[in-house]
Amino acid sequence: MGGVAERGEAPLVEQVFRDVYGQAVATLTRVFGDISLAEDAVQDAFLVASDRWSRTGIPPNPAGWIVTTARNRAIDTLRRSKRGAELIEQLVPARAVSTPLDFSEEATMVPDDQLRLIFTCCHPALRSEHQVALTLRLLGGLTLDEVARSFLVSESAMEKRLVRAKYKIKAANIPYRVPPDSELPSRLRSVLAVVYLIYNSGADDSERGALRHEAVRLGRALEELMPDEPEVAGLLALMLMNDARVPARTVDGTLVLLRDQDRTLWDQAMIAEGQAIVRACIRRNRPGPYQLQAAIQAVHCDAASFEATDWAQIVELYDQLMGVMPTPIVALNRAIAVGEIEGPEVALAALDAVVADLNDYHLLHAARGASLRRLGRLEAAKVAYLRAIDLAVTDQDRQFLIQQIEGFSGDK
Repeated sequence: MGGVAERGEAPLVEQVFRDVYGQAVATLTRVFGDISLAEDAVQDAFLVASDRWSRTGIPPNPAGWIVTTARNRAIDTLRRSKRGAELIEQLVPARAVSTPLDFSEEATMVPDDQLRLIFTCCHPALRSEHQVALTLRLLGGLTLDEVARSFLVSESAMEKRLVRAKYKIKAANIPYRVPPDSELPSRLRSVLAVVYLIYNSGADDSERGALRHEAVRLGRALEELMPDEPEVAGLLALMLMNDARVPARTVDGTLVLLRDQDRTLWDQAMIAEGQAIVRACIRRNRPGPYQLQAAIQAVHCDAASFEATDWAQIVELYDQLMGVMPTPIVALNRAIAVGEIEGPEVALAALDAVVADLNDYHLLHAARGASLRRLGRLEAAKVAYLRAIDLAVTDQDRQFLIQQIEGFSGDK
């Protein structure tokens, strides 16, 4: 974001929001010790930015501008109450109260702030769905609607969940810190799930690429914090190899299937790093869900072409993954891999076995459509694709699925 943006570029304000919202909330939470105060202050700062930057352009250091403005807004909020005035002296240096902060002072946000906030949001006193939703909202910078859609609930229901979660943190006096070593294992599962959800919230979306990068950075920070936990390493490897292939997943905004991707666009340095981590995990011989998923990605990344993929090894890894994570999504992905070995009829039978569990998941119907098309059952394939289009969340997904139906004219 170096340099001042052109006037009136509202989309750039939205991009800054996606890039720095989570960092700013985490930093303000460290300063004031109150998540709700931090979130409200950051949102106020972006409202001010939206108006001011449309007239003056985005400043050279937008992150510093947002954190500075939000901090001063929070101080103003605290000043309005007697208790808040008392807290100011305890929480905020006197100089920060008497004079506005220089933008450059808060430009570098403490890297550990987000790690602290994740562990706070993933405290065992909170219900698991609250942990994930709160972290996606605060650190992922997702809108209320986006978080609600990820849980398949209404915005009002999600808003109530988030309010209850933040109240629980405050009422239970849950500390804003990375827990001691003895408490880390009990938080690990939730923390890893949240980091991967943050990553996936930015998957295949150039506008939310910052989310992927933040998730990878957090993965590295977790590995440094917990070097003896192979699942932490497995998650980092999984994200690295997924991220390495992002440049080839779209062409001119259109999705590209794995079989058709230009593999020269894959980031070989990231792939090599991820595969090295997978090899280290194998030597530890403590397999877990993230390590197995990373191993599957390592096999994909090792193939020079789609046709050269070792599908037998991938199916074997999916079998192991089903043993530790027997979910319908894993079964769906295993069915697709099996279809590459045993053909579309076997794949279709495996996909039909999970329809009841994934009937509202567009990728299940898209996979059925692909198998039916390979079998020459074009009318049934069209019905499956139409169902997938109806369920797809993004315009990009819908357009891709429409193109699959349009391609039927070339089938014999």
